[in-house]
Amino acid sequence: MLAGGNRNANNVPISHDGMRDWSFGLCDCFARCGLCLWSWCCPCVVYTKSKQRLANLQNQGNRLASGGDYCDCNCCLYLGIDVCSGLGWILQIPLRADIRGRYRIRGNQFYDCLLSCFCRPCALVQERREIELEENSFQQVQVIMK
Repeated sequence: MLAGGNRNANNVPISHDGMRDWSFGLCDCFARCGLCLWSWCCPCVVYTKSKQRLANLQNQGNRLASGGDYCDCNCCLYLGIDVCSGLGWILQIPLRADIRGRYRIRGNQFYDCLLSCFCRPCALVQERREIELEENSFQQVQVIMK
């Protein structure tokens, strides 16, 4: 695994067990109206882009230059499951767990499941914003080095 960027860019306090809270609360989703709207209308797209961006941070150690594709096999799978059964949110559970693991965020899969099911758009926005903080830390390093 490559180093990547700052994984606690907002300097959220870290507890004695090395874990921290999310950088943004679940209800902070309305601070990013565009992303919030995408999460309500096309959760499969937000899920896919977050998954791609996290994978790039994990595998390449840097931000995904394109910001991610709007549609790939993950998007189609999410959409297909969601249209057929309304259970597309199930795919968010492992992604949320991966994000929590990368950023040492307190939580467990039970809460990941509840939030993904009952607060899907807000959870997607919260996850994306956490990833964006690390991505934005790369820009800050470039500015300082110039």
